[in-house]
Amino acid sequence: MKKDLLKLLDLTREDIHEILDTADQMKFSQKHRIAHDHLKGKTLAMIFKKNSTRTRVSFEVGMYQLGGHALFLSGHESQIGRGEPVEDTARVLARYCDGIMIRTFAQAEVEELARKASIPVINGLTDFAHPCQVLADLMTIREKMTRLEGLKLAFVGDGNNMANSLIVGGLKCGMDVSVACPEGYDPDPVVLDFARTADRKFELVRAPADAVRDADVVITDVWASMGQEEERAVRAKTFAGYCINGELMKLTHPGCMVQHCLPAHKGEEISAEVFEAHADEIFEEAENRLHAQKAVLYLLMRD
Repeated sequence: MKKDLLKLLDLTREDIHEILDTADQMKFSQKHRIAHDHLKGKTLAMIFKKNSTRTRVSFEVGMYQLGGHALFLSGHESQIGRGEPVEDTARVLARYCDGIMIRTFAQAEVEELARKASIPVINGLTDFAHPCQVLADLMTIREKMTRLEGLKLAFVGDGNNMANSLIVGGLKCGMDVSVACPEGYDPDPVVLDFARTADRKFELVRAPADAVRDADVVITDVWASMGQEEERAVRAKTFAGYCINGELMKLTHPGCMVQHCLPAHKGEEISAEVFEAHADEIFEEAENRLHAQKAVLYLLMRD
């Protein structure tokens, strides 16, 4: 695996499967109370310019379970949030810590941090990519379906960081991917260029019904992500009809999974009925953030 985890575009199919296989082992060990101090004495700096529940807790708990320690650095309270150049922050943290996880807005900031830091950098989320979440999604799908290759993954909603990473992760793992977005809310052009060259089927459609037809997995996300709150009213009108509900689910394959990265706005991007019917899968996905990230931490930060 590479030195950093910045986006799934940087990984090979073999890299992704190495992470997923390691995550399975981490989960097995935790369930059977087998302790692993793989990162004993190691410290992870966690920079948060975007608030979080699952990202902070899962990384902090993951480092603790691996024998290491995590430091929370708020973007509002640290020097990086007060204008210190990214390259200076990178060079300082590299002298104190063994790894950096950052959750921020611009992908360019993460890339620059990785260029200047001599220690591994992990993208906890940017506006472009959410690799850790999608690794957990792929882990959960593989657990339930026993495979990834040959399945159809459908995403309905905003062509945001989740859509970008799901397209890349799904196609790299041999899945067919169908995405339904309103016009003007498409995934990133870089991702669409990649998708057009993939050896699996990819389609970008406008009608959710076209995307979910015969799907094995349906995934959605909130219509207004963090930092887009002022667009909420406009987006609510634009995305009307993009709700994963019982009628759409009738078009999918029997046994179709539903995933949501959370938090969910029930009645908007997903109906309460569909959410509750698939709650076990959704919260297993949330748990798998811990195991997938422990795998990433281990693979990047081990001696």
